[in-house]
Amino acid sequence: MPLFGKRGDDDKQDPSENNNKEINLRVAEALKRDMGKGIVRFDKKYQKQLGVEPGDIVELEGERKTAAIVENAHPDDRGLGIIRMDGYIRRNAGVSIGDYVTVKKAEVQEAKRVVLAPAQRGVYLDMPGDLVKGNLFGRPVVKGDLIVASGGKLEFHTGSSFDKLFRGLSESLPLGFSELKFIVVNTTPKGIVQITHNTEIEVLPQAVDVARILNETNYAEFQEYVDLFLRLYLGVIPPGLKVAGIGILIYSELGSENEKFFLDKILDSRRDRVHYINAREVVGHTLEEALTLLENTFKTALQNAPAIIVIDSIHLLAPRRDTAGEFEKRILYKLLALLGEVRGAGEVVVLSTTDNIELIDQEVLRTFDETIKLPSLSTDDRYEVLLMYTQHVPLEVDVDVNDISNNTEGYTVKDLRRLVAKAIINAAKRMGPQEIQHRHNVLVTMKDFKKAMKEIDNAKEDKK
Repeated sequence: MPLFGKRGDDDKQDPSENNNKEINLRVAEALKRDMGKGIVRFDKKYQKQLGVEPGDIVELEGERKTAAIVENAHPDDRGLGIIRMDGYIRRNAGVSIGDYVTVKKAEVQEAKRVVLAPAQRGVYLDMPGDLVKGNLFGRPVVKGDLIVASGGKLEFHTGSSFDKLFRGLSESLPLGFSELKFIVVNTTPKGIVQITHNTEIEVLPQAVDVARILNETNYAEFQEYVDLFLRLYLGVIPPGLKVAGIGILIYSELGSENEKFFLDKILDSRRDRVHYINAREVVGHTLEEALTLLENTFKTALQNAPAIIVIDSIHLLAPRRDTAGEFEKRILYKLLALLGEVRGAGEVVVLSTTDNIELIDQEVLRTFDETIKLPSLSTDDRYEVLLMYTQHVPLEVDVDVNDISNNTEGYTVKDLRRLVAKAIINAAKRMGPQEIQHRHNVLVTMKDFKKAMKEIDNAKEDKK
């Protein structure tokens, strides 16, 4: 199968012959042997019109866009204006059998990173991404797609007494026996991407909200959603509409610190209601002191409802039990009990953050009403973060913060903080020790920022 939807060099056609060509075909059910493989079949006549052949990738558009791998039509379908696809592809394209779908040659990029989550709520997976990647090699995916992969030996967490049975069955099955359904939570880059040997696959432990996956593209949308959530929990709601709940777990990529930036924006107008728990501080105490600190914070919040309890870096208070010592387990059990009190009380919401969701105990994950993964920082977000970190930094007039934010795509909050710090160091080195003694004479220039940016980009490349 050719990667990125392209033929070999010896079989290329002139791309100009097929620019902007698209056709409409009627949707039919897939052949049984094609189920779950990401394949569509249609006649060679239409393949020629689009400039594609078997193994290439086409874009399909109904109510939404998705992509699939081209294969030849069944002999009985020759000359018919139909395209056969399974229920997964129909769902991804937003079409039904008998509908017409728009088909055209896809513009495909190699997937650098793909984030997957179980499609079924109540199922908790603990599996490496490489196990899935082997069964998805060459597949095109789009954010929000429902896909199927064959699974091997998995660790099941359903929260029921059948966990042990499920694990035993999984261990007794050969690799590729059971089919696992996943939602594509995110892709890097965006658009239609193809999974290759170079693709990093991340498998989240539990299901996420598909509708929100398709709509959440920036922090403003996240902020609006969480703000509504807080107003529903903390506002004046008729008793009949109140639902017993706990709160939201907000997480971001490892070491990014993006979740702290987002939390600051959300809580800006609600500081008087916040009761803050710094997990790093809690675990630095003795066990008795740590338990007392947790209990007192929750008790104060409950007594002063409506209130918000913020738990920063919750993975430190709720580690997975298979990795936790006696100290951590005692704190974990106390936290679970306190979260139970919140659910019964009402008018108190818990906002927790983490940049390492993989370390969190499964029971704690199930406790939260919503689990939200933050997107990468947008240009506007990066601009806001840079303004925050440079507000007390003496800048030369040539420093254009807007230009810096436009040229730091993929940077996290932590990266931007390092960028400003490195720029200051570059300025200090350039000015020399005597000038540094007179702070008002040390100005950070655009050149200092560009040098710092290059250093950070090189460091990122070295880690790949």
